[in-house]
Parts: sequence; structure tokens; C-alpha cells
Amino acid sequence: FSVISCKLLSLFFFVMSISNNETMLAPLPPFDPTKPSTPISFPIKTLQDLASRSYFDSFHFPFNRSSVSLPQNIGTLPDRSRLLVCHDMKGGYVDDKWVQGCGNNKGFAIWNWYLMDVFVYFAHSLVTLPPPCWTNTAHRHGVKVLGTFITEWDEGKATCKELLATKESAQMYAERLAELAAALGFDGWLINIENVIDQVQIPNLKTFVSHLTKAMHSSVPGSLVIWYDSVTVEGRLAWQDQLNEMNKPFFDICDGIFMNYTWKENYPKASAKIAGERKHDVYMGIDVFGRGTFGGGQWKANVALDLLKSSDVSAALFAPGWVYETNQPPDYHTAQNKWWSLVEKSWGIVQTYPQSLPFYSDFNQGLGSHVSLQGQKLSDAPWYNISCQSLQPLLEFNEGNRSETMQVTVDGREASYNGGGNISFRGTLKRNAHFTARLFKPNLQLSGSHISVSYSVKSDERSMLGLLLRFSTPSQETKSLVMAPNEYMHRFGDMFLPCLRRTTSDWTVHETNLLMDGHTLTEISALCYGPDDLAEETNTQGYSALLGHISIKSQQKTKLFPPASSWVIEAHNIEILPGDSGSRTLSCKLEWRLKHPEEDSVFTRYNVYAEKLISYRTRKVMEEPRSEKVFLGTAHVDAYYVSDMVVGPDVKKVRFVIQTWDEDGSWQELDTSPSVLVEAERLSSKLCCCGLI
Repeated sequence: FSVISCKLLSLFFFVMSISNNETMLAPLPPFDPTKPSTPISFPIKTLQDLASRSYFDSFHFPFNRSSVSLPQNIGTLPDRSRLLVCHDMKGGYVDDKWVQGCGNNKGFAIWNWYLMDVFVYFAHSLVTLPPPCWTNTAHRHGVKVLGTFITEWDEGKATCKELLATKESAQMYAERLAELAAALGFDGWLINIENVIDQVQIPNLKTFVSHLTKAMHSSVPGSLVIWYDSVTVEGRLAWQDQLNEMNKPFFDICDGIFMNYTWKENYPKASAKIAGERKHDVYMGIDVFGRGTFGGGQWKANVALDLLKSSDVSAALFAPGWVYETNQPPDYHTAQNKWWSLVEKSWGIVQTYPQSLPFYSDFNQGLGSHVSLQGQKLSDAPWYNISCQSLQPLLEFNEGNRSETMQVTVDGREASYNGGGNISFRGTLKRNAHFTARLFKPNLQLSGSHISVSYSVKSDERSMLGLLLRFSTPSQETKSLVMAPNEYMHRFGDMFLPCLRRTTSDWTVHETNLLMDGHTLTEISALCYGPDDLAEETNTQGYSALLGHISIKSQQKTKLFPPASSWVIEAHNIEILPGDSGSRTLSCKLEWRLKHPEEDSVFTRYNVYAEKLISYRTRKVMEEPRSEKVFLGTAHVDAYYVSDMVVGPDVKKVRFVIQTWDEDGSWQELDTSPSVLVEAERLSSKLCCCGLI
């Protein structure tokens, strides 16, 4: 972008080796994408690599495919002012490049998806491919994801000269970009040409943009190609900051334009007038760092948003990672929630979910300090994997006095029922009072079938937590129901919805069934309240509770997990290397597939476990889910790479178990999950074999 100079973090690292008590730097061999290694996301840096389609020969390609599709009702963008968010965080490909996740639970994340329509992954490489974690979680929330094609300065001029050499070359490269988006599962491209173009090549540049737009629409229905306000139709690098005759010819042949962010107060309305019926395809840029942007960005980014909303155009927020990169006080999560609350106040909520069944959320933000399954801790190691983000609650930010308000936050440090998230409620309640907190704003139309609603709670015995469900009736009236323990029926009268309780570990799971034919669920809120026995002179009491998950599904589960015998699991690229004290390190690629896949047997998430076998007899480590040695990680495609797993000298074989997850939040039982055995005895400098072990 015009005033940004970022450096990509290198994909190559240095390792420390110790010799003669001296620390020396030794570079790793050059990165070879065809060789088996821990899966990463990376950009394409040259036209030669783009033209040759070498990316598809990469070992990493199958791991980089997104597994979550946009909801079926998400097609063309709504005809209203929209919000585009352009990621630019330390040059891109930081913690998010590790496809299977990493151990930095303090990495950058976004969880305010309900405020945006489009997400762009941006970096300063020729072809920036979005890491699948962003596509997975954005799609889960109904947000479209774009990659970036960028050329810059003298190198960019030379690239464009080759790209635009002929009409045929322009079309070929456009088709390569469309092919990548379709294969990896994202929704289009931001085109940013930030260098001068020989005027004789402008017709071919138009061909490139037009052909890319058509190819994207053909291969990915509902996709977008957005032009960045940079080079003009005269070939000059001159940012216009508004829609005019210098950039409108590009706007006319694609799906929108991202205006540079040094615009003046009257430019949005002037651009809207020129765009006419396509005024919502004009995205006026706002640099969150505040570099020359209207209103100053940073904590005043809402000033520009207010003006753009009143001008009835769209907005493009660039680099919201400013909060993270500049360490805004008091801490990242609080500052992030505060900053996005300004966006909500200006722009409003644009995504409503859930809109279909099943609905499940454990409030996982894609990072945490542990991993749990039904209240049992699988791992207490810190982790980061944005693909694991579940549907995010629409929590309202409250900066009031902590002693006088209920603090409602997602707190990955606290216990979790599933995954690594929760919603924490902490504060005080007055006698006979209650507190409600907005969680979700669904638009869920219910049919004549019974539905099952459940939620899990961990609290002290005097902190009660229920769910408040609001419905729109067929006659457009509002109906509210409270789901709470039966002994509190008298508190809620006709609103009370009885439920059953069961205990799992330290969690209480509340469940009920109901029939709401013709009703539309429009709100899900938490309801905090205390016991009836609080003395009048006490007046207030402390409150502390955790909400672990919410699930709404058809009462009759229609999709059963395929038995283990229905799967084929293979171990490829096995490598066993010597370690310390007789141990070894084991690396291999696990792949699995159904023998007879059915249309409704599509799964998007798997837990991967290892069970080490000693002297060919099974040691029942699977019965000890607290052991870090059991749970390896989570896969979001039908493959997982085990990297440098330490195997003790007494271990003869390793059994890898693949546990399937369903979108209603249920997991297949481990003893019925498919598995594969890998021999760990044979030792060599490098051992590779393929097939079922």
C-alpha cells in the first residue's frame, strides 16, 4: 500500500548448535516445498512459479485447503454499506502460517466476525495465499475471504511487463489465480498494482482484471475481485483517494474498488455519485495505524466509519492488527474488544448466526492454555490454531467499574468444557436481581420437528446460570423462554422451560427438548441469578460462573459416525531418526478416507492421538486423557503430519487414532475410532514407506 513498508517474516529460520561450549549459528537447508515437513502456508513469489503450477506439487498443498464452506445462503453481497477488513499483521505468515497450529497462545487473532462482510489476507509477496485457518473461521461466520496479488516498485514494473506482455499471457496468469482460489477454497482476490505501467500495456491490464473476474465467477460462484486504487488508466502510480475517470475503468470490470485511505471529507459522497447503483462496491480505505487517514485512525477510526456510513458507501479497514502490534493497554484481549466495540457502535452488526441447524459453539477463540473434551483435560500445553475457532458470541464490551458491573469475557485461562474456550461471568448481584448478557443474534427458522437445546455450566453453588431464548412467533410477536434448573420455576413463571441435568467432571450439562413450529429464534442470552435465601441486610453477593458450550440440534441425530471399519488410514513418508539415550524421533504423514464416502459423511475436524505400544502389548494410555503424550493435535483436512515425535527405547509400535468431530459438537468415541499402527523399531538415517501399516 502507498504508505506502508512491511517486511515479510522469512520462512527460513536459524538453529542453534553447540560445539566446544560455543554457540554457533547454522542455517537450515533452503526450504524445499516438495519435501515432507511440518505443514506451513507460504506465498508464491514469482511469475514462473505461478505459471508452472508448482504450488500444486508442494507437500504442503493438501494441508492448505480450507475445509469450511460458506453457508449456502451467502451468495452475492447484500446491497448495503459493507465492511471489508484487510489483514496486515507484521507482514503476514506469522503464527498463522503453521497449518496444524503452534504453541504461541498469545498470537494475533480476530473474533469479531459479526461486524464484517469481507476479509482480505495481505502481505507484500506477489501472490499472497490466505492460510486456511482464516478461511475456515471466516467462512464459519459467513465472511468471504480474498487473497492478494501485488506488484510494487521497480521489481513490480518488471513483473508487470512480463505479466502483460500479451493478451494471452494476461489471461493465462488470471486463470492461474482463479485456479488457486478454487483449489484452496477462498473467495477471490484483491489486485494491488503499485508501480507504473507502460501505457501500451494498459489494455492488457484491463484484460487481466476482466478475465480474472470472469474466471473467478465461473469457478467460485459469489466470488469477488477488488481493485486497489493505485495505478491509473494512464499507467501512472497516482493514488486518487476517490472514484474518478482515472480509476473507474478498472472498477467497471471487477466487483469493487478499495480506495486509498488519504481521502478528504467530501470524497465518499462524490465517489458514491459517480458509482451510481454500485456505490456499495466502493470501499473507502481507513488505515488503522492512522497514517494520513481521515479521522486519524487508531482509537478514532470510528470517526471515518461514521462519515462513510452516512455517505452510504462501504468501508475497508486496513491493519486492525495495530492493537496487537503496538501493545495497546491494558492487555491485548481487553484492548481488542474495546477497539472493535467502536466499530460496532459506528457500523452495527452485519452477520446473524446461527441460521440453520445444528448450531454449536464452545466459544473457542482459536488459542488457549489447554484443550478439553467433555470437561476432561486432554492437554495443558498452550496452543494457537485459528481453524479451531467456533462461532463467536456477540459479547458487549463494558468498560465500567469492575466492582459494580458483571464482567463477561472469553477467558482461555479458565476451565473449558470442550476445546479451550468459555464465557466467564464474574461480578456481584443484588438481592433478587438478575443480569442478562447478549450471546448470539440468530435468524433460525424452526420447523415442526422437536429440537434439543443444551448448555454446560461450571460455577459455585450460589451462582446460577440459565439461557434466555427469544422467538418471533408466526404472528410476529415476541416470545421469551428461560432454560434453568427446575427448582427455580417460580422465578420465571410462564417463561420457564424445564430441563434435565447431568454432571460431567466439574461441569453441569442442562438439556431440554421443545417444539417451536413456525417460530424464529432471534436471540440467545445468558441469564445470571442467585439463590432466594439471600438476607435483606446482605443485599449483594459475589457471582462467578463459566459457560462451557451451547448446542441446538434436531432431537433425532440423523448422521451417525462411520465405524472404524469404514475407514482407510495410511501412514506415508515415515522417517525414524536416532535420539538421545536410545530414543528415536518419528515423523510421518497420516492420511485417511472413507471407503464409500456418502454426501452427508463430510467431516471438517479430527482429533489425532498417539498410543505407544511396548513389547507388542498395549499400554492403556488412552484411558489417561490428561497425559500430553496422548493428544497430538487437531486436523481440519483428512491428513495430519506427525513431526519429530519422541519415541522411547522400549516402544515397539505407535498406534495413531483419528477421532471424528461432527458439526453438532459431538465426537466419536475413541474405542470406535479408526486407527493405524506404525512400527517404531527400525532405525535408519531415513526410512520412508507408504501404505497401510
